[in-house]
Amino acid sequence: MERNQYSTNNIHLDGKNALVTGAGRGLGRAFAHTLADAGANVTIADIIPENAEKVCAEIRAKGRRSVAIHADISKGKDVVRMVGETVEALGCLDICVNNAGVALPVKPVQEIEASEWDWLMNINLKGTFFCAQAAARAMIPRRSGKIILIGSICGHIVWPEPQSVYSISKAGVVHMTKCLAAEYIKHGIQVNCISPGVTRVENLFPEVIPIYLRTAPVDRIGEAKDLQGALLYLASPASDFMVGQELIVDGGYTIM
Repeated sequence: MERNQYSTNNIHLDGKNALVTGAGRGLGRAFAHTLADAGANVTIADIIPENAEKVCAEIRAKGRRSVAIHADISKGKDVVRMVGETVEALGCLDICVNNAGVALPVKPVQEIEASEWDWLMNINLKGTFFCAQAAARAMIPRRSGKIILIGSICGHIVWPEPQSVYSISKAGVVHMTKCLAAEYIKHGIQVNCISPGVTRVENLFPEVIPIYLRTAPVDRIGEAKDLQGALLYLASPASDFMVGQELIVDGGYTIM
């Protein structure tokens, strides 16, 4: 029987091994569940150990293998250990979702302290870069892998309320996607990015919601489920020809 070249059977993750940073709550937890539901085993990495353990138990309850790892991605040794323990526990690493990130409260530029800048950039930019690097090192020998960075619409816009440092960091993540993708595709590794709009999570600053709704052409903010399709696409064989691109999932905010 002739194989159907248009089959959707390539949108699955059966037997794949994934790592999600910042997976103890919020979008990271949702990403971990989405990957597990699609067939993947998932490492839950988080800076809060009890959160990682809780989500790990949830993934195991689905019948998937999972390991909880306490890691601070701003620390290089933690990043190397995190990937090493993932490979040791699961056998290899096929998918890495670099989700961990932080934001400062809405604050004018003149009030930003150097320590605040360093804290945010060490996680959002430095941490994301070295997580991708460590993941790629584990993937290069197998000449395959999917690395997914999490950006933000703030990487493209100037938010009406002061959020400069966060926005600068996410603009860096968007460009980092292209830089890493250009190098790693030669090793069979694809790097792409998802940039959400305002999305309902536990630590969302409530003051951004009315600002978003004044401009977005939809009448609601995003939910974690709105990002599932983008994640599955970039993590699965369906995106094998996607290199260094950004999927903006923002309810149309950035087109206005």
